[in-house]
Parts: sequence; C-alpha cells; structure tokens
Amino acid sequence: MKTKITSSVEVKRDILWRVYLCLIAVVLVCIFILSKAFIIQQVQGKYWRSMSDSLHQKIQEIDADRGTIYSEDGQMLSTSIPQFDVYIDFQADGLMENNGKLFRENVDSLSYCLSNLFKDKTADEYKRLLQQGYDSQDRYFLLRKKVGFEDYKLMKQFPLVRLGKNKSGFIAEIKNIRLNPYQLLAYRTIGLDRENSQKVGLEQTYDTALKGITGKRLVRFIAGGVAVPIDDSNFSIDPENGKDIVTTLDMHIQEITENALMKMMIGNEAQHGCAIVMEVKTGKIKAIANLGKEGDKIYWEDFNYALTPTEPGSTFKVITLLSALEDHKVSLNDMVDLQGGVWQINGRTVYDAEKHGLNYVTVKKAFELSSNVGLAKVAYNAYAGNPSQFIHHIDALGLNHTTGVDLAGERTPVVFSPGSKYWSATTLPWMGFGYNIEIAPLETANIYNSVANGGKMMKPYLVEREQEDGQVIREIEPTVVHDSICSHSTWQQLYECLYGVCNDSLGTAYGLFKHSKYHVCGKTGTALVAEGSHGYANHVYQSTFAGFFPAENPQYTCIVVIVNKPFAPVFYGAAVAGPVFKEIADQLYTTYVKQDKLQENYATVSKNDSNFYSYAGFGKEVRSLLNDLGIAYKDSTDQKDNWMKLFKQNTIPVAGNLDVASNAMPQLTGLGLKDAVYICENMGLKVNAKGVGKVTSQSISAGQAIARGQLVNIELN
Repeated sequence: MKTKITSSVEVKRDILWRVYLCLIAVVLVCIFILSKAFIIQQVQGKYWRSMSDSLHQKIQEIDADRGTIYSEDGQMLSTSIPQFDVYIDFQADGLMENNGKLFRENVDSLSYCLSNLFKDKTADEYKRLLQQGYDSQDRYFLLRKKVGFEDYKLMKQFPLVRLGKNKSGFIAEIKNIRLNPYQLLAYRTIGLDRENSQKVGLEQTYDTALKGITGKRLVRFIAGGVAVPIDDSNFSIDPENGKDIVTTLDMHIQEITENALMKMMIGNEAQHGCAIVMEVKTGKIKAIANLGKEGDKIYWEDFNYALTPTEPGSTFKVITLLSALEDHKVSLNDMVDLQGGVWQINGRTVYDAEKHGLNYVTVKKAFELSSNVGLAKVAYNAYAGNPSQFIHHIDALGLNHTTGVDLAGERTPVVFSPGSKYWSATTLPWMGFGYNIEIAPLETANIYNSVANGGKMMKPYLVEREQEDGQVIREIEPTVVHDSICSHSTWQQLYECLYGVCNDSLGTAYGLFKHSKYHVCGKTGTALVAEGSHGYANHVYQSTFAGFFPAENPQYTCIVVIVNKPFAPVFYGAAVAGPVFKEIADQLYTTYVKQDKLQENYATVSKNDSNFYSYAGFGKEVRSLLNDLGIAYKDSTDQKDNWMKLFKQNTIPVAGNLDVASNAMPQLTGLGLKDAVYICENMGLKVNAKGVGKVTSQSISAGQAIARGQLVNIELN
C-alpha cells in the first residue's frame, strides 16, 4: 500500500515538473518574442522601414515644366525655377566602407565649403551636424531645404559630394517654384501658382495652356521613401511642357501706373485703389494696378479691385447723357435748374458734391460741373414714365454682364430693373448720377475707351498670343464688340462734354489740365460709399477719374479709382484720382504717344507684321545700323552711349534702355553672343553658351543678385 502511494506522489511530481518546464519555456518564448519585437521596432525600425520602402514600386506622375508668362516687350513676368531639398543617406556604400574612412577624410573640408556657401553656420557647427547624422546612421538625413540652382551646382563640386550619390549618399529632391521677377508690379494680374494655394490672375485663367501635360514613369522607393526611376519604356510617358503666353502688358507703362497710384495712396492714406491703362484702337490692357492697404502703411497687390463692381459715381453720368441724347430726350443746350445744388425728390434729397449756388445752366454745363442734381433731373425727366427704356441702354452697352476679359475673377455688375424688390421711387434719379448701380472700373474704362475710339467698342484683353519654343501657335486678335455704341451725332456731343470737363473754365478738371501740353477728355467722380456695418456714417469717399488722351487723336484710355480713409480731408475726384491720371498721362505722352510730325517719319508698311521681335546691343552700334538701313524708329532711351533694346510697339520699332547694374543680373534676351559675353565677363560672371544667334534664355533671372565668379548658362536661338 505504501509503495502504491509513493508511486502516485512521484507521478504527480513528475507531471508538475513537466508543467512547470512547459510554462517556463512558454514564458521564455514570450520574452524572446517581445524583446525581438522591441528591437525590430525601436532599434532596427529605420532599417526595416527602409527595406520595406525598397520593395515598393508604382507609377508616378511627372509634372511638365510650366510655361512662362511674358510682357509684350519680352520681359519675363512669371517663370519656373528649380529648387532642391538636399538629404544624405549615411548608409550609402561609400560611407560604410572601411569603417567610414571616406566620411572622416572629407568631413572637415565639406563643412568648410558648406559654411562658406550658405553662411548660416560655422564650419564646426556643420561638422557637428554631419557627425550627428553619421552616428545615427540616418538613411534620409535632411541637410538643407530650398537650395537654389546656382548653389546646388556649386555643392556638386564640393568634397565628398562630387563622388556621386552612391559613394557620398547625397540625395537631391527637385521642385520647381514659381518666380515673379517684378514682384509687386501687376502681381495680382499675373497671378499666383503656389503649392497648396488657389491660383489667381493669368496663372489661373491660362492654367491649362501653362501647365502642359503630365507624364508618367515607373519608380522604386528606396530608403526614406526616395523614388528612383526604373528604365521601362512600357510605363514611361514623357511630359509635354506648358505653353508660354505673351501678354499685352508693357512693364514700363505698368511701372509708371503703379508708382503714380502708390504715391497718392500713401500720401492720402487711402484704403485701396486701382488704375487701368488701355490702348484705344485695340482694347489691349497695357497696365493694371491694384493696391490695398496691409497694416498701417504697407500697400500690396492684394485684391483685383479693377474687376470688382462698385457704385461708379459721376463717371456714370456719361451713360445717362448718352441715353438721353440718343433717345432725343434732351439736347446739350437745354436748360436745367440746379436749384443751388439741392433737389427734393420723392422724400429724399439730391446734393451736388461741391457748392456752386447756380440755378439755370445748360445740360452741357451741368455735366461739366458734375452736378448730381442736373443729371438726376435729366434721367428723371426723360425716363420717369418708362424707366425700362433707360435700363435698355445700360443693357445694350453690356453693363449688365462682365466684359469677358481674359482674367479670372471678374464679377457680374449689379443693375436693378423696374418691378424688382430693389426698385423704388428714387432709384432712377439716383442712377442718373451713378448710385444704385454697381459696375467694375474695367467696365467704366471700356465705355470711355469706346468714346475715345469714335464709338467703336473693343473687347479688353490681356493675352495676345500663345507660343511654344518661340513659335506662335495661337494669335489673339482685337475683337470688336459694337461697331458703334451710339449715333455719330450723340458721339460728337459726348466728346464735346468730356472735352469741356478738362478744358472749359467751369469744368471740374480744368485746373488739373489748364497748363498741360496736350488736351484730355475725361470725367471726375466723387462717390460716398458704404463701409461694411458702418454704412455711410464714416464718410468714406471713392475718388475717380476716367478719360483718354490726346483728345485730338486718342491713344490711351485710363481710369483711376481710389477709396479714401474715413473722414479724409481731401477726397474729390479731381484732387485725388485726377493727379494720378495726369502723372500717368504726362509720362505716356512724353514716351509713347505718336505725334503727327513724328508719325510722318515712321516707316510704313501695307500690312502689319504680326511677329514680335526683341533685339539688344550697344546703343551707338544699334543706332548706326538702323540709320544705315534707313529704318525709322522711336527712341525712348536717355541718348547716352549705353546698352539698349529694340522691340516692336504696334507697327513701329521702339528703342529703350537696357539696364546693366553691377550687382544684379541684366536681361540678356535679344543680345548677340559677343555682347552677352562682354557684359557678363565685365561683371565677373562666367558664361556657358549653347547655340548660335541671339540669346533666348538665361539660367539666372534678370534682377537676381549675383556674385563674381558665378556661372550663367545662356541659350541662343
């Protein structure tokens, strides 16, 4: 019995021992698994993630090179330049060999070169940074972001880096960024093409043409998620680069316009404003400036005010007069009672902006005085019985819809109709002097341009052609919207009134132009505008001047609209917008306007050559060549023996200054190889030229800061 009990205990003990042994084994296995998981995840995580990356392949899109936007005279307004993010794979074969011998031998000299190039850290700081990356064995160590093309070219010659990617571990990710060389000038019109932001301006309007067609390629991902292309023609589609567009903008006119507007905005502490210059015969927009206030004193092209409807004020009176004259409701010699500048109508009061104390005057004098009472009475007396007839004229002029200008963001005007909930007993007379209606400054400019053009309305436009590799693939011709906006008799009377505003002694702009060397037709405007929740309580006035010059042979139409600060001491159109118009007109008249005597000397051809050209060279040599060939041209240079450019302005060769500064990259486009090399080498630059003929592109953008010894690549056609 005892033997049996002993045997049973031993069996039980043997079973427990086996159970404990299995339990210990299970615990040890679990500990091993958990330890291994910890090591894989925390210690070897980067290595295994990089191995995982290397197993992935996929089709990747290749962005096409975005096209360039040019001004009419060939200046780059928006272009793409490469930018590099530089990384280092510290597990590259070359860096791992011989226990990092290559890295140790080159780290000092590399640190010195990086410090000397970027000047943001000392050589010791760069050495510590590189050593830190090497010690961590980081396979995707960020060295520097947003390295420019020229700096990257220099980096490729540095110690270690010049040995190539496999030995040095240096990896560069290329990104194209959009550059506006002229920055503020026409910034909102040219537009933005930025990563993670909405496009605006011409960049948005012509995005399809500019961006080209995206390509495809097969890539394999290596350490850190870096994509390496795989040569496989079955999966590769080359991208098609975007088209270039050539605008109607003239950067000299744009600069004149922007500077004149800026000067008044700062001086009068205005809130925002815009100015537009149009070419009368074609409808080309030569300049468009939009300035808004940022902070206390900084102005920037923050919004396209030129395309935003607002109450036009007195510049709309030309529409009222056109309608009444066209319908034979009134003549210029009819008398109208101004009642001293105050008129009660349907429970409201119309006031003239300036006190004059006059009563009975002709309709023409009422217009020249910019009398709100006078034009309100003209509208009311002519159309009170049938206001739809007045609205019909507004519709016929296209003021109930956008102009169709090729610029994204144009907003629809606001025109009330009889019978709508917004129409009241005072809507018609208030519309007579530019209230209770909202139209954009560009709409107003287009009406005045039509008067300047003998009644013919042209469609305003900003792009005149698309081109690819310098070859024109689409030409945009001027478009006639209406052969005539009114009868010839009405046009003559409108012209007479607009001339009187600027040249008759009672005209609101007479004092502005009485000493001018040329005549102007135009109209002042002063409108009280609402300011958000404050309404009209803050006395914010919008100052406007719209007109064209020279009156006898109009070449340019210009409108200036400025919204002043609350309770501004100076706010009349003739005192705020008028001087801006005059400054623009004075400079354009001196530089561009073709006077009759000069016109007789210009070379004429039976048909206009539609091809644009741009040449450049030393002024003395170019003038000598033109004179020897008997080619007449317009000389807009300062006549010094310096560099000049020659380009097409309408049908006439125009010579202008080619600025060559000592510390900024000049514009080489149009120069021959000899002249381009001469200029660059005198500035201490090294030149790498490709092709023959004249310069068509340069690796360093015009206006960019340069340093002696820097390399510039130029291509000739």
